[in-house]
Amino acid sequence: MKRRELLKLSLLAGAGGALSGTEAAECTGKPTDGTPAQFLPKKPPDPAPQENDIEKYPKCPYCGMDRRYNHSSRMLIQFSNDLPDPLCSIHCAAISLAINLGLDPKAIYVGDNAVDSAPRPLVEVGKATFLVGSELPGVMTWNSKVAYGTPEAAAAAQQRHGGTLMDFRQAIKVSFTDLADDVERMRSAREERRQRAARKQG
Repeated sequence: MKRRELLKLSLLAGAGGALSGTEAAECTGKPTDGTPAQFLPKKPPDPAPQENDIEKYPKCPYCGMDRRYNHSSRMLIQFSNDLPDPLCSIHCAAISLAINLGLDPKAIYVGDNAVDSAPRPLVEVGKATFLVGSELPGVMTWNSKVAYGTPEAAAAAQQRHGGTLMDFRQAIKVSFTDLADDVERMRSAREERRQRAARKQG
């Protein structure tokens, strides 16, 4: 994907705007810890983060999920300063793009489900076709979004599992739309687990 298109995605993610730490302090009258700078990726710069990415970055920094277990849905954002943001899914990629407004994406990668291997290799999102809303299980979302490195593989999966074929720009827009429902479902599921645990203890 071209740098200009990646920059557009970054701007799209931040359409709602964000306050700097100083602006936040002025609005609230309270000292801040530099938000939103606290969300910046914590890993050191890596000029080739896609190489051995699971070994280097085994956990998603936003949800803590295992990227090896979720190798088929994992994503990786390389920002223009070479800071890597390793992610478990397009759900967490949407979060990263939304909060890291001060960084421009240099490259974005996703697991290529056109290749039958474990772990799936990474492919640049500009070369991927996403199958959205199929019967395949989603990761961190009720609305499945699975990436394929070739349009032929995506079309074949669509024939088997249904869904709609999209490019990354379309798929990330759907991910932003889905965030509210996904978070609500996760909170509800967590509360149900707590209640079940409490009943067992009682």
